[in-house]
Amino acid sequence: MSSVFWTGFATSLALIVAIGSQNAFVLRQGILRQHVAALVLFCAASDAILIVAGVAGLGALVQSSPVFLEVTRMGGALFLTVYGLLAARRAWGAEALQAADGAAMSLGAALASCFAFTFLNPHVYLDTVVLLGSIASQHGEARWVFGAGAALASLTWFAALGFGARLLQPVFARPLAWRVLDALIALTMGALALMVWFGASVPITPT
Repeated sequence: MSSVFWTGFATSLALIVAIGSQNAFVLRQGILRQHVAALVLFCAASDAILIVAGVAGLGALVQSSPVFLEVTRMGGALFLTVYGLLAARRAWGAEALQAADGAAMSLGAALASCFAFTFLNPHVYLDTVVLLGSIASQHGEARWVFGAGAALASLTWFAALGFGARLLQPVFARPLAWRVLDALIALTMGALALMVWFGASVPITPT
């Protein structure tokens, strides 16, 4: 069961680490030290809700329809492939993220912005409800263990991103740092895509 937990953790982490609007916003607020705890909790709770929805809904569909499993598996593999290619493209021509200084944002405005970055991004539904739910369903009764690992990965990532942002500012001022990060994401996505394409259970364990 522990291997399933860490599989969920690693799979979720590989998806959410990809630099997007939500991560960039949390990173910027972390660098500015504005409402970091609230934003971290909001992002982690949002992901947890979506992951639970994915595991619950897709798990039931998979049990009643083997064909649905194949369709979602193919869709998830295709999405992972495209995601990996996009990460590789970013690694080839990435630019350093610039966290511009600005006036302090109110808590309400910060949470409203984070809500928009989270729920108005169609990829969040593909990542959590569709993709993670589909992969979790391959573990049968242990799918909730997979989901717990995925939710913990979200909390771990956003806490590290938000509270560690000020320490990373000198590093990520360099374009090379973003290229290296996206290159690692591209390799991870490629490996996951191959496993899902061939019907594997994504047997990833921490090293």
